[in-house]
Amino acid sequence: MGGYKKNKDGFIDIKIERLIDWNEESGVGCICSDKITKEGFKVGYMYRGKPIANCPDSGWIFMAGDEDEEYIGNPNKNHILDINTVCNYDKDIIPYIHSKIGSMYIRVDNKRFEIYDGTKPIFIAKQER
Repeated sequence: MGGYKKNKDGFIDIKIERLIDWNEESGVGCICSDKITKEGFKVGYMYRGKPIANCPDSGWIFMAGDEDEEYIGNPNKNHILDINTVCNYDKDIIPYIHSKIGSMYIRVDNKRFEIYDGTKPIFIAKQER
């Protein structure tokens, strides 16, 4: 992890600031890969599915982009977090978080995302702290 301080649960210890206003009907919860919050990768892939009814679910899923099926299927490797918390791990996602349900983006360089259409590879990068 190259010098990142971690908390007692293994998450990279970051200062959480209020970076977004989330006033949508859906909740603030999202699924985030440990590759982002514990291993230090930037968000490489993000998808907004239909939020689960009667749950504080925004519908968002955030991954580094190189997780395999086994990693994704392991509930110990993915956690439900407040979407604002994930924005604090990777501020590059902020312009996209109010995208409509069904939106899917991939990182194409160190700062930018594009709508995923299957023609470009996901740019995998470590967070800079």
